[in-house]
Amino acid sequence: MNQPSLSDIEQLARAAGAILREGYNKEHQVKYKGVIDLVTEIDHASEAYLLNEINMRFPGGHILAEESGETRGLNDDIWYIDPLDGTVNYAHHIPIFCVSIAFASRGTVSLAAVYDPLRDEMFSAERGKGAHLNGTQLRPSDTTELQKSLLVTGFPYDAWETPNDNFGNFVKFAKLTQGVRRLGSAALDCCYVGAGRFDGFWELALKPWDIAAAGLIAEEAGALVTNVMGHPDYISSPQSIVSAAPGIHAKILEVLK
Repeated sequence: MNQPSLSDIEQLARAAGAILREGYNKEHQVKYKGVIDLVTEIDHASEAYLLNEINMRFPGGHILAEESGETRGLNDDIWYIDPLDGTVNYAHHIPIFCVSIAFASRGTVSLAAVYDPLRDEMFSAERGKGAHLNGTQLRPSDTTELQKSLLVTGFPYDAWETPNDNFGNFVKFAKLTQGVRRLGSAALDCCYVGAGRFDGFWELALKPWDIAAAGLIAEEAGALVTNVMGHPDYISSPQSIVSAAPGIHAKILEVLK
């Protein structure tokens, strides 16, 4: 059975990132999946490239991809693919977006790459071997106080019709920390925690492809990554994530309770 290496995953992310970079300054054909949930022709082009390459080079795995949903496979491999994380930013020409690819064997995510094509930043990780940004080892911040921390979050696409809209948490943390950012790309948010740029990231409802790769990257960097209940599974439904520097992870969980 042909399984990918970390450099295979990085190569795929880089090539899909080139498609995003190439299309970035063009006018986009924007379609609406929901009231504020967009998709562009570039999401589709990036995903079509990735699905084609994976099916050709590593056939047989299940693929969970944002635009095409689930492709059933013949073996235990699972690919989690977000061809363009940060589509709303991309459609508005805001330069914060990425490609996210994770590979799991027998239910455990083992390889991850998140690539930001405009900054040429490749975040990657192999389970048990640490996480890197363009080859340099990542580590989270050593902050131990919420008051000195900078956090990041996002809001669900159905924010106006769910009680779980996250706005209350946003206000609480904004008053307890140096600030809360909202960049519009969950994968980059989580990678930035691994890189020590943010001290913590939480979100209440994402999809597995948003977070499978970045979660492994943050974990391998040394951040603590759980769901909001503190359990290690942040991919299964009902999905939620708290990724934070070890010194404040428990404090973030406490506030979210």
